[in-house]
Amino acid sequence: MDFAVLTIFPEMFTAFWGHGVIGRAIGEGKITARAVNIRDFAPGRHRSTDDRPFGGGAGMVMTPGPLAAAIRSTKTLLPEAVTVLLSPQGRRLDQGLVQDLAGAGGVILVCGRYEGVDERICRELVDLELSIGDYVISGGEIAAMVVMDAIGRLVPGVLGHAASSQEESFSRGLLEYEQYSRPQCFEGETVPEVLVSGHHQAIAQWRLESALMRTLVRRPDLIAAPELEAGQLAVLRRWHCRLSDIIERSQKDRAADAAQH
Repeated sequence: MDFAVLTIFPEMFTAFWGHGVIGRAIGEGKITARAVNIRDFAPGRHRSTDDRPFGGGAGMVMTPGPLAAAIRSTKTLLPEAVTVLLSPQGRRLDQGLVQDLAGAGGVILVCGRYEGVDERICRELVDLELSIGDYVISGGEIAAMVVMDAIGRLVPGVLGHAASSQEESFSRGLLEYEQYSRPQCFEGETVPEVLVSGHHQAIAQWRLESALMRTLVRRPDLIAAPELEAGQLAVLRRWHCRLSDIIERSQKDRAADAAQH
């Protein structure tokens, strides 16, 4: 996977590309990454990349000239890459989109600053506008790191275990199951017995139920019935029957108590 980041602060990426999963992947040649300084394409002694917005208003806007030149120059190096503008107006990042981008022939990430980017850049030179969430940050650099980390984890060979990316939260439309490590007993609380049983089928079933329960409680919006697998649906049906029985018994008990009083 080839990444290129267009930014006015290229030095922000030095530490990010030198550590952790992404740093190791770059060192092993599984990922390439470069920072392109937009100011290098700006004319004049001050290398200015911003100006006042037409129509007035607070703040400054990134001017189209330097940004257009930087994008076109980078496209000559990565002609198959998708050009992505990090923007609060963009499509919200999710795991499905991460998987799509991981299959692209490279990704060029354009880091917006100030009050935004001249609209003519968005219309003519950007393939996708992308947001990492409904909140405001100072620029696209941090968002670009999030995107690269999420994509990089899906590049073959980047993670130590081939199944790691398939079992993480959102990879199957669910949050990840509960995780435990040593010691087996910590401050009076023990690890679920099934996880130390050595029974792989039972462990897999427990993890499925754990992931479903955690998703239902914390992010029910992630569960879409048409996309559930047969095993997931079977678990939900069994839970539904158990809950129905519990509710029915509770109602009968309450009715009996009321009749006695």
